[in-house]
Amino acid sequence: MTETQIVWLRRDLRLADNPALYEAAQRGPVICVYVLDDAAAKTHAYGGASRWWLHHSLADLAVRLEERGSTLILRKGDCVEELSALSAELGGATIHANHHYEPWWRNVEKALGEKVSLERYHGNFLTVMGAIKTGSGGQYKIYTPFSRAVRTQFPPRDLVPEPELTVPATWPASDILSDWSLLPAKPDWSGGIAEAWEVGEEAAHERLEWWSDHVDDYDEARNLPSIERVSRLSPHLHFGEITPVQIWHHFQGRSTKGWEVYESELIWRDYAQNTAAQFPLYARSNYREDFDHIQWRDPESDPKAAKDLKKWQQGRTGYPIVDAGMRELWQTGWMHNRVRMITASFLVKHLLIDWRHGEQWFWDTLLDADYASNATNWQWTAGTGVDSNMFVRIMAPLTQSEKFDCTAYIRKFVPELAGLDEPYIHDPEEFGRLPKAYQPKMIGHKAARERALAAYRVMKGS
Repeated sequence: MTETQIVWLRRDLRLADNPALYEAAQRGPVICVYVLDDAAAKTHAYGGASRWWLHHSLADLAVRLEERGSTLILRKGDCVEELSALSAELGGATIHANHHYEPWWRNVEKALGEKVSLERYHGNFLTVMGAIKTGSGGQYKIYTPFSRAVRTQFPPRDLVPEPELTVPATWPASDILSDWSLLPAKPDWSGGIAEAWEVGEEAAHERLEWWSDHVDDYDEARNLPSIERVSRLSPHLHFGEITPVQIWHHFQGRSTKGWEVYESELIWRDYAQNTAAQFPLYARSNYREDFDHIQWRDPESDPKAAKDLKKWQQGRTGYPIVDAGMRELWQTGWMHNRVRMITASFLVKHLLIDWRHGEQWFWDTLLDADYASNATNWQWTAGTGVDSNMFVRIMAPLTQSEKFDCTAYIRKFVPELAGLDEPYIHDPEEFGRLPKAYQPKMIGHKAARERALAAYRVMKGS
């Protein structure tokens, strides 16, 4: 009888274009298993928003497997222990998995491979991680040459079809998904998220079809938060309900500027992962060590800084575009990319608070909270990263708001200002139009800029 194969799922919750699943299915009956191991990730165990998505994605995948006569096995605990025990229970079954590059998964894969037969595949990125080399044979650290090198390697790998599944004679024990308590209960804060999103592999491909009609305008429209002209595929990509390879092949032959810019962002996703693979502690440590000496305002020791951090988290800064973004994040689990840059810059430079406080807040509240992308984007904004914006380039949120026509966006997420017209809505305090229900600015832009630059000069010793 053909031996049963185990497919270990993590951020690859799909049936199509799943190399680990496809290869396992060619060898025998397949058992798909997901292990919830919060301890392995430590500070980067899934946050609240990601747990909401994980619950619904697992539920969707379970239904899709059941429709094919299969089932999804759920286990909770130490991945190495759970998977080793499951392999032994099935007579030493081989475990198939797609590569994951977060530092904890690399540790787990190494330990697991010492105990069982573990076969890994490249399935979640456009490129094979580490395969894009510089002329000297090293790893790229800067995005632009990395991007050029990636494009010389296109097309990416071929798509892998959804396999036909055969099932084992008996099934191992499984947890019940609801017993994991991934969904918020007391209180249930997920109403806005549930209203904004459809979860699962089918929903991902429906969104891709919608995106096909709009991607050509992406180069210009991506900067306008008031209109829906971004893909919103990032949570689906993060949980592996769709792959960047599927997206690339879907648009193969498209030659518009919009697609070219969107393709660059798919490549940025690979770049971020490549960076985190080179520097595993990238989410916790400055790449530029001189920033270890900047005098951040510390919310853990400074009550005023702690109060300011909370106001930023709650969208009560007095800067309408910043507040709209932070409230969109809390309500929907997602934030427009242009506004992510504005809100992140505000925390680091206007409030002079260490970027790692923002990284952790985004980790808990973003549905697409990706270890590599989150860290890379925060270090880019803070000026602390391997490839980053200069710290002294301080984004002006009020100017950004007017430049990118954020009026409708502000009205949607900051209802206290919904009655204001342009240009007052971007800076109601400056125009003397501040409603009683809305707070004044925490700090003026000029004062914030001067404070940040002074801290930078002290750090540089000048």
